[in-house]
Amino acid sequence: MQLKKSEAALKWWIQFITENAKTAVAAISILTIAIGYFAATSIGINTDTEDMLSPDLAFRQNAKELDRAFPQFDDNIVIVLDGGNADLLADAADVLAGELAKFPGLYGRVFAPEGLPFFTKNGFLYLSTDELESLVARLNDAQPFIGKLWNDPTLPGLFGTLRLILKESAEKKDKTDIPALGEMLKATVQVIRAQIAGERKYLSWRELIAGKDVPESRKYRTIVLQPRLNYRALQPGGDVINRLRKTFSDLALEDKFGVRARLTGSVALEHEELASVVDGLGLAGVLSFSLVVLLLIWGLKSLKLSAAVLLTLIVGLIWTAGFAAWAVGTLNLISIAFAVLFIGLSVDFGIHYTLRFREAMIAGSRARGALVEAGGDVGGALILSALAAAIGFLAFVPTDYIGLAELGIIAGGGMFIALAANVTLLPALLMLTSSRIGQTRSAQNSYEPGIGNKYRWNRPLGFIVGAAGIIGLILLPEVRFDFDPLNLKDRNSESVATLFALAEANDEGPYRIEFLARDIEKAREFAQSLENMETVKSAFSINDLIPSMQEAKLEIAETLGFTLAPSLSIQPERRSSNHADRLSAFQDLRGFVNRANNSDYDKKLLTEIDNLLAALDDFATKFNLSKTGLEELETRLTSTLVKRLLELRHALEVSKIDLNSLPEELISRQIAEDGRAKVTVTPKADMTDRKALTRFVSEVRTVAPNAAGSPVTILEAGRVVVEAFVQAALWAFLLIAALVIVITKNTKEVLLIFAPLLVAASLTMAVSVLADLPFNFANVIVLPLLFGLGIASAIHLVMREKSTGGKLSAMNTSTPRAVVFSALTTIGSFASIALSSHPGTASMGVLLTIAIILTLICTLTVLPALLSVLPLGNSR
Repeated sequence: MQLKKSEAALKWWIQFITENAKTAVAAISILTIAIGYFAATSIGINTDTEDMLSPDLAFRQNAKELDRAFPQFDDNIVIVLDGGNADLLADAADVLAGELAKFPGLYGRVFAPEGLPFFTKNGFLYLSTDELESLVARLNDAQPFIGKLWNDPTLPGLFGTLRLILKESAEKKDKTDIPALGEMLKATVQVIRAQIAGERKYLSWRELIAGKDVPESRKYRTIVLQPRLNYRALQPGGDVINRLRKTFSDLALEDKFGVRARLTGSVALEHEELASVVDGLGLAGVLSFSLVVLLLIWGLKSLKLSAAVLLTLIVGLIWTAGFAAWAVGTLNLISIAFAVLFIGLSVDFGIHYTLRFREAMIAGSRARGALVEAGGDVGGALILSALAAAIGFLAFVPTDYIGLAELGIIAGGGMFIALAANVTLLPALLMLTSSRIGQTRSAQNSYEPGIGNKYRWNRPLGFIVGAAGIIGLILLPEVRFDFDPLNLKDRNSESVATLFALAEANDEGPYRIEFLARDIEKAREFAQSLENMETVKSAFSINDLIPSMQEAKLEIAETLGFTLAPSLSIQPERRSSNHADRLSAFQDLRGFVNRANNSDYDKKLLTEIDNLLAALDDFATKFNLSKTGLEELETRLTSTLVKRLLELRHALEVSKIDLNSLPEELISRQIAEDGRAKVTVTPKADMTDRKALTRFVSEVRTVAPNAAGSPVTILEAGRVVVEAFVQAALWAFLLIAALVIVITKNTKEVLLIFAPLLVAASLTMAVSVLADLPFNFANVIVLPLLFGLGIASAIHLVMREKSTGGKLSAMNTSTPRAVVFSALTTIGSFASIALSSHPGTASMGVLLTIAIILTLICTLTVLPALLSVLPLGNSR
C-alpha cells in the first residue's frame, strides 16, 4: 500500500514537472551552479588513515596522548640525503641544514641528528672498545701524515706528503702503517681514474681515517622539519614541498656534492598519497564517464536519451558533492571515491526510467503520458532500490569505522539525490527533447526489449551457479584481512620508497611500538624488561644515549690526544696552491714513483705504487697537465679534507657524558615537558606476518598497556574494521530484508530478492581467497555495498515479473536490458577505479568490480531459475 501511494505521488510529481519543464530546468540550473560553488570552496581532504577510525578507541587515545607529549613529531617532513661519498654527504647535509635554518617561519626548527656538534665531539664514546682501539691505533700510526696535511691541505701538500712517506718507508726510517698507506694510494688512484673516465668520484677522508667502508646506516643523512602548512589548500604541504625541491635545485646538491635529496615523513607521505588518489580518481572519472557514455548510447540507442541521462548524472554528482561538503566537510581516502561510485550507481535510475519511457513511447503513448506512465511503472522499484542502496551505504554509520561511515553518509544521501534528479530533471529534459515515437514496424524492429527467449537453460544454469556459491562457503575461513596502512600506499612513490630504504639501512622496519613511562628511571626499567622478551629486538630510551664503559674509552682516546693534539692544535697559515705548485708536485710524485726501487717495498704496496704511476701517466696524457685538469684533481682529492681534520680535532675534546650534558635537541625528543620518558620498542620478527605482529604487540602490552605505534594500530584497526564489517553486513541484510517485507508483504519475494545476492556474496569471498585479494581499509565496503547495489537488479526483476503475470514474462520486457546495462555502467565505474595508481583505491575497484559482475551473473541465472520453481502471480 505504501509503495502504491509513493507511485501515485511520483506520477503526480512527474506530471507537474513535465507541464513546467522549462521552468524546472532553469531553476535546477541556478541551484546547481550555487551548489557547485559551495562544494568547490568548502570541501577538504584528509589522507591520514588513522583518522578513518573513531578517536574514542583506546589505542587511538594512547596515540593521541603520545602526540600531545611530543608535538614536534606531528606533521613532519624528513629530508633524506644519500650518496656514495660520506664526506660530501655530510657537507651537503650541513649546507642544506644551514640554508633551511634561515627560514624558521616556514620550516620550523631544523633537526639534523647526524650533524649535531655533540656527536662530532663525543663520537668516540659511541664506538665499542674494540672499534675505538683499532681506530686510535690507526690514527696514531698516521700522525705524521695527518700533521703534514693539517699544515698544507692542498694537492701539492698531499702529493708531497705521499712522496715523503713513500721515501721514508723505503728507507725504513718511519713506522707508518703500510696497509694504511696502501689504502691511501689505492683511493688516490681510484679518484684519478674516475676523472679520466669522466665519472664523479671524490676522495672520502672519513673512510680513510676509519679504515673501512662506511656502514649502510651512515650512507644516509636526515634532516627533520616541522613546517608551516596551509590547511586551506587541497595539499597543505604542497607549497613547502615545492619550496624544498627548489632549494635542492638552487644549492645544486647533486651537481656539487653528488647527493640525492628525497622527502618522506608524514607530510610527504600524505602529499604523495593524496596526489596518487586524486590522479587515479581523475583518470577513473574520465574513463568511468566515457564508459557510461558508450554504454548509454549502446543501451538506449538514442543520442538524445543518452544526453538527457548524462546531464542528469552530472547535476546529481554536483548536488552530491555539495551534500558531502555540508554533511562531512572533509573527504578521506575512501569517501573521496564517492564521485566514481555515484557515476556508476546514479545512472542505474536513469537507465531503468528511460528504457521504461521508451517502451511506453513505442507502445504509442505521447511524451508526457509516457513519462508519467514510466514513473508509475518503475517508480516503486526505483524507490525501493534507492532505499536498499542507501541502507547498504549507511550500514557503516553506527560503527567505529569513520572512514566508511562518512562514505556511507555521502553515498547514502547520494542515492536519494540521484533518485530526486532522475524523477525531476530527467523527465523535464526528456519532455523538452523527445518527440512521439510511433508504433511502427521499423521502430519496433530497432528495439528489442526482452531477452526471455534466451533463457531455455535458465534452471540448470542457475542451479549450477547457486551450487558454486554454496561450495564457496568452504573457503570462508580462508578470507584474509590486511590492515597495514603502508600496503595502501604506492611502494614506488618517493616518500614510501625512501621510508623503507631508510628503515632497511638502519636495520629496523617502520613497525615500532612507542609508549610513555612515568620518568627516566621507569623508562630504564621498562627497556631492560622488554629486551629480555622473545619478540623484542631492542628497546630504546634516553638512557641509551649515555654510552657504556666511558672511563675505559676515555683512557683509550686520551692516548690519541697525546699523539695528535700537538699537530692539530697549531693554527696553520694555510695558503691556496697555484698551477705552478700543482704541476711541480704532480711531476715530482710521478718521477719519484717511476724511480722507485722494487726491492724497497712489499708486493702489496708495490702493486699500488705501479697502479699510481700508470694512473698519473694516463692523467698526463688525457689532460696534458692543464690548469683546469689539475684544479679539478685537487678538488676531487682535498676539497673535504680540512673539515674532516677539524672534526677530528673536535673529537679529541671528548669528555664524560651524563643526562645533563645531552643537548636539548635530543632531550626534547625523549623527555616530555612533564617529565615522562618515551620508550621505543623494535620487533625481531617480520611484522607483515599477522601472527608475529599479534605476539609482539601482546607481549609488549604485558609491560606497557598504553602502547601505541604502527603495530598496535594495524592490530587494533584490523579488529575494529572486521567488527564494523560484520556489523554493517548484518545491519544491511536485516534492514533491507525488513524493508522488502514491509513493502511487498511477501516472504517469497524476500527469498527471491536475496538468494542471488547471498550466492554472489559467497562467490565474491571465494574469489578473494583464490585470487589472493585480501580485504583492507578500502575494499572492505564490498559486501555491504553488494547488498545495497546488487539488490536493485533483483528488485526490478521481481517487481516486473509480479506485474506482468509470472512465467518469466519479465524477461521479455525492457527490464532485463536495463538490469544488464545498469550493471555494466556500474562495472565500468568500478573497473576504472581499479586502474588507479593508489593501491588502496585500486583494490577497492578490483573487488567491487568482481562483486558486481558476480551479482549480475547470479541475478540473471539464479533468480530466473528460482522464478521457474517459485512463480509469482499478477499483482494488478
